[in-house]
Amino acid sequence: MEWGGGEERTRGPWWSSCLLTSLCPHVCLLSVSHCFSHTVQRHTDTLNPSLFLSITVSMLSHVLQTDYYYEYTECDSTGSRWRVAIPQSHGSCIGLPEPVRGTECTFSCEAGEFLEMSAQECTQCAAGTYSLGSGIRFDDWETIPSGFSSLATYLDNGPHGDDSTTCNSSTWFPQGSYLESNRDECTVSLIYAVHLKKPGSVSFDYQYPDGNLFFEFFIQNDQCQEMDQTADKKWLKLTSHGEWATHTVNLKSGTNILYWRTAGILIGAKVVKPVLLKNVHIEGVAYASECFPCKPGTFSQTPGSSSCQPCPRNTHSGHGTCLDADTYTQLGSAECKARPPCSKKDYFQIHTPCDLEGKTQVTYRWVEPQICLVDVDGAETLPPSGDREPCPPCNPGFYNNDTATCSPCPPGTFSDGSCPAGTEPAVGYQYKWWNVLPASMKTSCFNVGNSKCDGMNGWEVAGDHIRSGAGGSDNDYLILNLHVPGFKPPTSATGGAGTEFGRISFEFEMVCSADCELYFMMSTRVVASWEGSKVRQSYTHIMTKNASDVRQNVNNVASIYSISVSNAVDGVSSECQTCALLSQPSGSLCVPCPPGHYIHTSQCTECPPNTHLTSHSTLGPEACKPCGPSSKSNKEHSRCYSDCVFSYSENNVSLSFDYSSLGSVGTLMNGPSFTTKGTKYYHLFNISLCGGEGRRAVCTDNVTDLSSADSQKETGEPANAVETLICQSTIIPSSGRGFHTALSSQSISLADTFLGATVALTLDGVKARPDLFPQTTNKVPDVNFFYRSLEVTSSCDKGRNVVVTLRCNPDRSTQGELTVPSQCPAGTCDGCTFHFLWESSGACPQCTSTNYHQIEGACKGGLQDTLYVWTEPKRCVGGVSLPEKKTWPCESMDFLVKMGATIGAFTAALLFSITCYFWKKNKRLEFKYSKLVMSSNKECELPGADSCAVMEGEENEGEMEDEVVYSKKTSLIRKLKAIASRVRVRTIMQLC
Repeated sequence: MEWGGGEERTRGPWWSSCLLTSLCPHVCLLSVSHCFSHTVQRHTDTLNPSLFLSITVSMLSHVLQTDYYYEYTECDSTGSRWRVAIPQSHGSCIGLPEPVRGTECTFSCEAGEFLEMSAQECTQCAAGTYSLGSGIRFDDWETIPSGFSSLATYLDNGPHGDDSTTCNSSTWFPQGSYLESNRDECTVSLIYAVHLKKPGSVSFDYQYPDGNLFFEFFIQNDQCQEMDQTADKKWLKLTSHGEWATHTVNLKSGTNILYWRTAGILIGAKVVKPVLLKNVHIEGVAYASECFPCKPGTFSQTPGSSSCQPCPRNTHSGHGTCLDADTYTQLGSAECKARPPCSKKDYFQIHTPCDLEGKTQVTYRWVEPQICLVDVDGAETLPPSGDREPCPPCNPGFYNNDTATCSPCPPGTFSDGSCPAGTEPAVGYQYKWWNVLPASMKTSCFNVGNSKCDGMNGWEVAGDHIRSGAGGSDNDYLILNLHVPGFKPPTSATGGAGTEFGRISFEFEMVCSADCELYFMMSTRVVASWEGSKVRQSYTHIMTKNASDVRQNVNNVASIYSISVSNAVDGVSSECQTCALLSQPSGSLCVPCPPGHYIHTSQCTECPPNTHLTSHSTLGPEACKPCGPSSKSNKEHSRCYSDCVFSYSENNVSLSFDYSSLGSVGTLMNGPSFTTKGTKYYHLFNISLCGGEGRRAVCTDNVTDLSSADSQKETGEPANAVETLICQSTIIPSSGRGFHTALSSQSISLADTFLGATVALTLDGVKARPDLFPQTTNKVPDVNFFYRSLEVTSSCDKGRNVVVTLRCNPDRSTQGELTVPSQCPAGTCDGCTFHFLWESSGACPQCTSTNYHQIEGACKGGLQDTLYVWTEPKRCVGGVSLPEKKTWPCESMDFLVKMGATIGAFTAALLFSITCYFWKKNKRLEFKYSKLVMSSNKECELPGADSCAVMEGEENEGEMEDEVVYSKKTSLIRKLKAIASRVRVRTIMQLC
């Protein structure tokens, strides 16, 4: 820690009233009231020195200059102040020099100078000391410096009540040359309050390698009001592993309370990496009243120094050079250390360059600078050099022109000569022999806390592989850097709109005896990582952007056997690849193919409709792969997508779906979920169902994105955004961790390729699970949209898969509702396949004529209406509309009633007439029968047959016979007459 602000120091407790004033929660400032300050401030212009002189005369004892020191009073409203003497020991203010007018309140000395209070003039610091002028610097972190405080809070208690006691041990930890933040989920603030006499600034160095730990820096005034800050000043940018960044913020005059706040989000078992902080420098204090000695391990040679330099190796501050052969020091050491015995970690092996005879040899060298002792008990010695062996062959794309070194093939050629017509060199890097480190690669060693491994080789070549070196300690970063200026696809592919610029592949192995981790990084972004021992395996990364700088960052021991980079701008070639030629017969130059064209017989041919071009490395029509069911390709044939239209037929029933009404992007926020310490978080999913051009889902990390506002303005899109078909973000609510806005982090792509849509449960190896979303009715089948991510992760070696199930639900709105399985609230049950259910009325099929029926109305006034209504429950949307109401002419009900009444009356009259007729006939027959019975004798002799039933006045006999026997007429009256005649004759015969 380096101090430069004299007014901020206190010398004696007796003259000051230390008022511990709570300006903000957990922040206290020391308010100092100097001796005579009230008198001087009240009588700035009318101070009478005789008041002090009379007191001085009465003093009998002599006051020495060493018995007091000078301080300035507080500034008054006019900006002036007084210099007063303060006694060193507890006593009265008698016999001290009288106050004199001081310098202006804004006065300060230059860096390397201090204000000599007796003369009130700036004086240069002596050698071995330094001064910042009007600044304060903190660079010694053996302990947390005075004035700093660490406050841990847990504002979100979670579902289990008050968990604040779990954060009692969370704090910022001093690590000698830097501070280290907490690694847990507690919100920890490092606080420092400073009072500036003039506008100044604060700057500090930091490392922020892990986006799972939120890191912000903000400033408050003495009223707990946050100062205005832009987003790029408040949210710190991520840094790469082992690299320090500097952050500077301007400060206003007055009280400034500085906050460095961190908060971790532990989702899963992975531990976050802490934030590191050092070299805090504050400018704007009034003056430096003294120079400060350099801290141990540093020195300043010339007077007027503003900083101290670290002592060279084998020297230390305070005692000169280490002359003892059994001791040593590192750069910036404060004391000498004993040299340890040499071990196997103190040397490494190398392969000598090939000599003129094509031979190489394995030799061993000490790690420089050598600090170990060889001639002591238990010390290791250098192993003897190996035998001279033939050099390994040159790497692909290099040749040996009767020299001891391998040279790259010239442009336009490959390892075996020039490429014939119709072909071009396939440029790139292919490193599989490691006799010397390639020119495009660099290796280094880095340690956050010290410089022990600076200058060491982080990686060492070993013939058929390259492996990590010994390093200087267990916390070293062993860095292997491969510089790629850019990527250039083959000539015939430069006109395509594909997303692949090149590929980076490497084969590696990890043997770890303790904790170790391998990082594969692109610039400052970690692409993939591996922990612990790993068997020999390969990894491939597809370059979707034309970036550069590839790094492998390793702790402990790792081996890389081969590295392959395709389409590198300055790469070499080991083979030729077919290209398209000019259409002229004499053309021999390779030309780029238009988007969506493949190479066939040295000509560019467009892919068929609804196919996508996989890679130009495949020749012929096989390079165009058909899109999945219910999907089509874009104009460039670079990807397949759904146009929101789906058709399905079964059992002579056809259903057509149009999902365009569901919207361009569906959003689902499930939860809340809680971490092991109770932090509340949500998972936000954005789904682009019909992900055509310009309709893709975007997930943004707003914390790291806000800190990159400049790059966002330049590119026109978020600096830390994921744009794909389906993505996921972790949302931390603003009320949960004390932040002023909800935080979005850990944005990842779940799917970037559309496989197709079908009612089947399996497509291209991806399986839907209907048991996760039970269906109450199957009148309308569920439609499954299948997606896949081409990005391979450590837990999903074949990439992630997504199944979005669309279900018709007339009770939902048009946009509907997205849900995840109740058994798997995170959306996935295995971490690799995600399942979503999208219920909506817009997911119902389009209406057809089979979805409605007609209803006929009553006939009124000679007219009848025909209505058409939907069949309930309605399970369709859009499509055909209901037909209009139709009106038909009809016969009214009154006419029919009258006609029926008339017919009924006529029928009744007819029946009545017939009844009367037969009644009359029956009476006659009864009369004749009575007369016949009365006139008969006792023997029942009947009269002659010719007169039995014939009486005078009746019809003649011939007519009766005609009626009874011979009548063939079919009228109803005649039939009844005939029946009556038969009955009469039959009755007479019985009586006779």
